[in-house]
Amino acid sequence: MDTPSPAWMDADLRLFQDSIRRLFEKEFAPHEEKWRKQQHADRDVWRRAGSLGLLCVSIPEAYGGGGGNFAHEAIVASEQARAMVHGFSNNVHSAILAHYILNYGTQDQKRRWLPRMATGELVGAIAMSEPGAGSDLKSVRTTAMRDGGDYVLNGSKTFITNGLHADLICVVAKTDPSAGARGVSLLMVETRDLPGFRRGRLLEKLGQKSQDTAELFFDGARVPAGNLLGGEEGRGFGQLMQQLPRERLLIAVGAAATMRRAIDETVAYAGSREVFGQPLMALQNTRFKLAECETVATVAARFVDDCIARQLAGTLDLPTAAMAKWWVTQMNCQVIDECLQLHGGYGYMLEYPIARMYADARVGKIYGGSNEIMKEIIARGMAA
Repeated sequence: MDTPSPAWMDADLRLFQDSIRRLFEKEFAPHEEKWRKQQHADRDVWRRAGSLGLLCVSIPEAYGGGGGNFAHEAIVASEQARAMVHGFSNNVHSAILAHYILNYGTQDQKRRWLPRMATGELVGAIAMSEPGAGSDLKSVRTTAMRDGGDYVLNGSKTFITNGLHADLICVVAKTDPSAGARGVSLLMVETRDLPGFRRGRLLEKLGQKSQDTAELFFDGARVPAGNLLGGEEGRGFGQLMQQLPRERLLIAVGAAATMRRAIDETVAYAGSREVFGQPLMALQNTRFKLAECETVATVAARFVDDCIARQLAGTLDLPTAAMAKWWVTQMNCQVIDECLQLHGGYGYMLEYPIARMYADARVGKIYGGSNEIMKEIIARGMAA
């Protein structure tokens, strides 16, 4: 079904989208099976992505980036999700961590890290979640205590995307454990040859098996005080709150793209599969179920497009981003489930993309803040 281009998409962006789609299909998708088996992509994928211009596309050229805006970032996120390339999280690296540095870092910090992130020399991660703290970031127990010219970092983090390869990790820590949210700071940790830092096991997940997701441990790791993001303690919680709408919108962007891929796969399957001597698509139940899925996917795409336009205009608020994140990820899981059912027994076989999508999509309702937390944010906005 033909869908009109969103208002934010112009001819140049359409050409950019076509080139990014080809890159993911040609350069990365063929390696996913290997990466799934080893539970991580090869390290050189980051250098390759950097050389192809996929990293930091919305970071200014002055810092080595592509000089684009959120529209370019959304296109990359959408095409990566559509291609089912999970082996490296460009969202975390380019669209999230790089923007923490761009928005809050000192000039020295921007010049030190952003150009090397754009080339893939540095792989970025952000370490929020702990064994006892996920969506409630005020409850993190990792501490970063000042000692002379360093911070001494102690604690552990889990579910860390890009955790295996990360050279630069933004660690959410307490610089003042007695001050609640006001005691939270963001400390940029350069991991190479850092005493007191170690990576734990790669976590075996239900889906997104090619994505390296790891535990991280800090045991008296000394980090230079100059690595405190922005150079001022106690600003971390506010920085996180300001950037989370962007992260949640990117999750919705990926979910909308995955929904479209699921429907396209199912339409193709239903047209070729015969049951009772006729194409599966000839059965009314098939047509009705796909009509329902198409409607949901269309509404989701329109909502996401509106949110992208608002992000570009600087007017996307926290409750609206929360709406996009919870509803689109919820609908993505629902649509994929319907599409898998239409595949019958083949839908349960991992050789079919729909089975992998079913497993990969489930985490969308959890990461970036659980969907229950999203509803709480929306409700608080209604009561304000």
